[in-house]
Amino acid sequence: MSERADGTTAATDDGGDRRPPWRRGRVLAALAALTTLVLLFHRRIPNTPGRLGSLVESFLPWCWLVLVVLFGLALLRRAPLAMLTLLVPTAVWAHQYGVLLPEPRSDGHDLVVVQHNVSDENTDPRGTASELSAAFPDLIALEELLPKARAVYERGLAGSHPHHAVVGTVGLWSKYPLTGVRAADIKPAGITEPWNRGLRAVVEAPQRDIAVYVAHLPSIRIGASGLASRWRDESARKLGAEVAAEKTDTVLVLGDFNGTVDDRGLTPLTSQLDVPDRGLAFSYPAAFPVARIDQIMARSANVGRIRPLPSTGSDHLPVRARIALDPLSAAPSASPGRSTR
Repeated sequence: MSERADGTTAATDDGGDRRPPWRRGRVLAALAALTTLVLLFHRRIPNTPGRLGSLVESFLPWCWLVLVVLFGLALLRRAPLAMLTLLVPTAVWAHQYGVLLPEPRSDGHDLVVVQHNVSDENTDPRGTASELSAAFPDLIALEELLPKARAVYERGLAGSHPHHAVVGTVGLWSKYPLTGVRAADIKPAGITEPWNRGLRAVVEAPQRDIAVYVAHLPSIRIGASGLASRWRDESARKLGAEVAAEKTDTVLVLGDFNGTVDDRGLTPLTSQLDVPDRGLAFSYPAAFPVARIDQIMARSANVGRIRPLPSTGSDHLPVRARIALDPLSAAPSASPGRSTR
């Protein structure tokens, strides 16, 4: 409010804040700076108690929502200092998630892969198989395969993907022959019941042989004590050891990892594999996706933008990516992905 010459008051355009414009919004500017620090230095957040660091990293992509709210408040406050400060975390977020990066050009010799947790409660496996085949992938990785549904997928994908391998509840369908199929030991020590959710196979692709791992890591839980991810983290370490020991130069790792690529629990994988630099492609839950826990990673290859596919009968969305293979002379391990952010 401002005081007139007659002693009455009138509302001011800035909501009563009579400070100079450049002194307004200092709290918002501080919050913008804090958001920048979280984006850049989330690895410094301690993981105790309750695996706090992993919990923050699981929802790191949603910093965009924080930025939108802060920008809205800065506009209402007419606070240029806050709006300018918010440009910094906005640029950092856009760079880290590659929202402005163009899709790399394809040389026509890439592989297209689809990853999907088909759900053990899926009531339409036939329709799911049709949706996945319609994406024209070279490889399809599936998790939560039940014995009865497995036969439906075998029939539904036989025409487009004549080669397949299933170990436990995970499977791989391929346009090209598969060899060297075996179980991948990713079972945590604390699980005593029968549990086999990892496989390894070599795809005899036209470009070269490619070792493919399909895995379904244990679930995590968020409760009053924080993030419960001990088994998931142990399984990630065991899968990371398998990949590190793999003799085939080019490796693809596909699966439901129950974690985002920012989550430090997946560092045994993300530290030695290429992860997508572009896009968000949230895949879970299908009704309202808030995170991408379905992953496509590679060694001696580059993972392009991951895209979600239309919903199936699963509680996950399928994801699709184009894999650009490095020259055969490339080093065995690709540069790390976003895990070093």
